[in-house]
Amino acid sequence: MSQQGGSPTGHEDEWWGQLYDDSTEDTGPTAAADSLDDRFASASGTVATGPDGHGGTPDDRRPAGDDAPRRAGLVRQRAPWEPPLPTTKGPSTFPPPPPPAPPPTPEPTPPPPPQPPPVQPPGAPTTTATATPAVPLAPPTSPTPPAPTAPPAAIPASIPPPTPTEPSLPAHPPRIPASFAPDVSVAHVGSGPPTYDPEPTALPAADPDDLGDLVADTVLDGARYGTSTLRAASVRGDSARYRGEPRRDALLTARFGAGEDALVLVAMASGVRAAPGAHRAATEACQWIARAVGRSHTRLAADIRAGRRGDLKSGLHRLTDRSLGKLRAGAVDQGLKPEEYAATLRCLLLTADPECRTRVFFGVGAGGLFRLRDGVWQDIEPQVTEVAGEPVVGFGSPPSETPEGDRLTMDLGIPTPPSPYETLPEPPREPFRFRASVARAGDTLLMCTGGLAEPLRGEPELGARLSGRWSGAEPPGLAAFLADTQVRVKGYADDRTAAAVWEA
Repeated sequence: MSQQGGSPTGHEDEWWGQLYDDSTEDTGPTAAADSLDDRFASASGTVATGPDGHGGTPDDRRPAGDDAPRRAGLVRQRAPWEPPLPTTKGPSTFPPPPPPAPPPTPEPTPPPPPQPPPVQPPGAPTTTATATPAVPLAPPTSPTPPAPTAPPAAIPASIPPPTPTEPSLPAHPPRIPASFAPDVSVAHVGSGPPTYDPEPTALPAADPDDLGDLVADTVLDGARYGTSTLRAASVRGDSARYRGEPRRDALLTARFGAGEDALVLVAMASGVRAAPGAHRAATEACQWIARAVGRSHTRLAADIRAGRRGDLKSGLHRLTDRSLGKLRAGAVDQGLKPEEYAATLRCLLLTADPECRTRVFFGVGAGGLFRLRDGVWQDIEPQVTEVAGEPVVGFGSPPSETPEGDRLTMDLGIPTPPSPYETLPEPPREPFRFRASVARAGDTLLMCTGGLAEPLRGEPELGARLSGRWSGAEPPGLAAFLADTQVRVKGYADDRTAAAVWEA
């Protein structure tokens, strides 16, 4: 086909004339014109009849009787498969909805039961089946079906739609046990709020050439071995957070060995207040005792399972003495006094054997060791006068010597030269503390530095709060344990480091 105004080619004129020539016969001669538009109008008129009695539909929007344009093929007729346009405004549906019913009128009071309407014989059509759509539907209690012209999925107008609900939201959310959820509603206990802000304010100063010396504000760890669940946390104190000082407390958790023969160590240390490098001294004390315990973990685990209390006390005393001796030697190398580069040290040992419930504590310096049993806190911090047994050569006890002046170890009975890290005369130091106890099911053992031990002993409300939080059937999660250890008390702003063990 050529463009409008162009000269048609002969081949195209021949094809166009054959297709649209009115004289071309198709199914037989006919008196009327047999064009494509006439056939389309004939089919449309056969399927649908307009309101004026003529073929076609009123979609040409012309007055009735004015069908000249439609007969001339100038108005497009709807195809048989196309639904007729609605005569009224509104959304189009398929099949079309029934005519709108008039507003329902109040139903008359039904007749009393003694005068029921006549019952129709089985199989006879009901009187409501032939009711027009304009008649209101029966009440919800009536068995009369809706009018046949209503869509299958339509809801009867007399039945109110169900109230929308939200099935995705339970009516009563599951209750979370208090031991699992962090409690942030209580920021402090005691007579009043502390002076400092509850969150960190200033960061410690950093050395670009010694970034490994940086200490995080908070350390959190945990594990589960045998019948015990461990939670440990170390948090910078309120005063250090305000002044931009590093955390003086150090925390180390380590597992040596594998399987039921594994030995778990928790070590925590506190540097001297206001001393330069206090955080480094605490970190070195934890690392040195961990290295010493790790090298002897096989023997220590065997002694714990066998309950050899004397061997454990003497051996751990010796390891502690060597670790703190290295710390004092480091002070000399830095040109500091031994008491300026020192740290308290507290450690806890437990095995992964589920049959062994012996928990071993040892250390030097201030802090606390508590046991929560049957909802009551017990202060079981070992005192020097309460430690039984023979004195052990080493840190914090008088030396034993042979007639030749050699120092002896109590567990092996062989002479050893004096420690190269010890210089005589020695300044007075803290005694060695040791306790080995057998845990019961439901016990909670808490080891902590002075930053938490002092408010526990000085503020009964803090102990009561932790008792209520930690007496559940399950131990708290890491976040909940951290929130519990951060409950503040006015007048106590030091670093807090704590490790708790829950017994299943």
